[in-house]
Amino acid sequence: MSEQCLDTLRCNPEDLQQAMSIHTRKITDSCRDKDCIEDLRVYLTAGSQEALDACAGAKVRCAELLYAAIEVEPVSFDRNHYCIDVTFYYQILADAIVGSHRPAALSGLAVFSKRAVLCGEDSRAHIFRSDTRICAPDGRTQRYSNRPTAVVEVLDPMVLSSRVRESCECTGGSVVQIPTQVRQMFDEELVLSGDQRRLFVTLGQFSIIRLERDAQLIVPVLDYSIPTKECCDSPGCCAEDPCEMFSRIPFPTAEFTPRGCDNACSRDGTPDPASCCD
Repeated sequence: MSEQCLDTLRCNPEDLQQAMSIHTRKITDSCRDKDCIEDLRVYLTAGSQEALDACAGAKVRCAELLYAAIEVEPVSFDRNHYCIDVTFYYQILADAIVGSHRPAALSGLAVFSKRAVLCGEDSRAHIFRSDTRICAPDGRTQRYSNRPTAVVEVLDPMVLSSRVRESCECTGGSVVQIPTQVRQMFDEELVLSGDQRRLFVTLGQFSIIRLERDAQLIVPVLDYSIPTKECCDSPGCCAEDPCEMFSRIPFPTAEFTPRGCDNACSRDGTPDPASCCD
């Protein structure tokens, strides 16, 4: 076959070389979500908390997703469905206004948890790999050897609003559990209690959650895929030829077509046969 067929459904059956068995991940179920997370508390670092307690106000600049912890548990009354508990950890950057001085930079952590129930299909087969460990905290343990794998795709959240409140005005709530790896991403210790003022933020987040299972499929083989791009041993050594790149640009026929008087306008937007604008 001279060229690799890009559309298998339209390929000539005579071009098929053979059938091949492959191992891949089958998506059993998926969902998408658009969360508006209101009044999410920000746990500031020690230095940032001192600046917030002394400032006249604060404004959040941006939020960055640091980590997402994912837990998959079967639903007790339906063995085909699983609960996916996802905990998102965000780094929040803000500016504190202290008198007429330059705003002080604030840094802290916000935590948000959500749950989704998806169909993961029933599997009675136990899957063991080389990284399977019996009763070990790392690797795939025997307990989870036949559960589907949860995958979460999420964008960095959008900051919708923020506000500062006195700690006496806030409800108690439970103490948040922060993994050690997340704590180590900050230069200082996070203040979880004993603060005078608290920073709250409202975030908007887009996410996709899916469950996957290992599957063996038979697929038609057209040809082996051979890379066409040459390897480069240093940046810029394989720069594309500018004339070759220019040759692939379609000719801008529309730019050479005279425009009618109805499409012409002056700078103020009123029709003007003597001029034209986009």
